[in-house]
Amino acid sequence: MSFWRRKVIEFALDHETEGHIDAQRSWIGREPDNPVPFRNLAQLYRLQGRQEEALALLLEAVRLDVCYAPAHLELAELYAVRGDMQAAWRHARLAERNGDSRAVELLTRHSVAEL
Repeated sequence: MSFWRRKVIEFALDHETEGHIDAQRSWIGREPDNPVPFRNLAQLYRLQGRQEEALALLLEAVRLDVCYAPAHLELAELYAVRGDMQAAWRHARLAERNGDSRAVELLTRHSVAEL
């Protein structure tokens, strides 16, 4: 890996990501019943490879609002990557019922059998 990528670019991206993480945490502190910052923070954690923390945040987002399709979409993706197709389909269908069919389309396109 080059000096510029490792020491300059990745450092800058990590620093910017941490700023976004702090902003989402602050938003959660101000609005603990709003699912949006939980989902946003989960996205940032997924970028950092913090999959377990992201999963917990997404589950909290759908607990706060069972109709929040963006979190169901991301849960479908996360469970599909883990190989839990039953959970992936469950969240894909919940996202679809709430206006976002992309997870259903993705699982169908990749011939993932619905369980």
